Amino acid sequence: MQKIAMDRISEFYSAMAAERALYLPLKKRGAVNFGRWQEGADVDIDALHTVKSPKDLFFPQSEDIVAFKMKGKEIEIDAPDTPDEPFAVFGVRACDARAMEVLDRVFLSEPVDTYYRARRENGVVITLACTAPEETCFCSVFGIDPAQPGGDVSTWLSGGFLYLKAVTEKGEAFLAGLTPLEEANDAEIEPAVRALEETMERLPLKDLDLTGIDGNATEKLFGSEQWAELSRACLGCGTCTYICPTCQCYDIRDFDTGKEIRRYRCWDSCMYSDFTRMAHGNPRKSQVERFRQRFMHKLVYFPANNDGMYSCVGCGRCVAKCPISMNIVKVAKALGAEARK
Repeated sequence: MQKIAMDRISEFYSAMAAERALYLPLKKRGAVNFGRWQEGADVDIDALHTVKSPKDLFFPQSEDIVAFKMKGKEIEIDAPDTPDEPFAVFGVRACDARAMEVLDRVFLSEPVDTYYRARRENGVVITLACTAPEETCFCSVFGIDPAQPGGDVSTWLSGGFLYLKAVTEKGEAFLAGLTPLEEANDAEIEPAVRALEETMERLPLKDLDLTGIDGNATEKLFGSEQWAELSRACLGCGTCTYICPTCQCYDIRDFDTGKEIRRYRCWDSCMYSDFTRMAHGNPRKSQVERFRQRFMHKLVYFPANNDGMYSCVGCGRCVAKCPISMNIVKVAKALGAEARK
């Protein structure tokens, strides 16, 4: 384990940025999101959650796939290069680190998404243990320990120092070339870990019971009469999907620039009425069907096909941001008794 005094943290940022592109939680116009660091940037590593997760760095909200140009009867195809810029993202919380494992299950399974794989291979994930979880947090329900956040390098804030520990070989190689770090020992972060554990025990959602809500619950829950009532106030705005660190749905569209046809992919939402629209129409015509799809996928379909892993990490973003306060926690509580019959 190594450490650096927080009054020298800018030196550490500079050292990391000298090795590869560096992304940090940056405050801009009152919101905190991951952005590329440069000298003078307003860094806020104390923010528990960025508005959007670091998913955007590996699975961008929008990216070009190919472009077409017509020259007479000939078609010229221009495909973008595979992403190859080495980068590091620092300040990733344990929930968002687990979310990347969920995305790995999707994009690194056959057929492999080569753009996502390239970014995963070129990216170093530096996690940061939580210090002040909020009442909307429930990561521990999914077996996530915010005191052991994972990633390639795990870090902790304690006593005016940032402590760092390599978790993977990629992390070891990254830290080996950095200065100015001092040697430390694991015992130095124990007060911070104990304080976090005590806080986690006081969180109101820590005892959320998912018993029976798993990959075996399709038959019990799909036809539940509760879906109609739960979805009644849903606006279909898609906020929950765009801030969710595990949502992976996207659309592929063509745009005529006047000089070429540019094909790109962009995030999409299962809460939208035109999601998965095909030649014959939309297979989920009502809001209740779309609402059910989102939560069944998170809590039932995904674990059924991924060794019990849920497609929710308890980050609490949807709990905090849903404009009508209908979120995955309320759904799990409402359906829990029915699932356990």
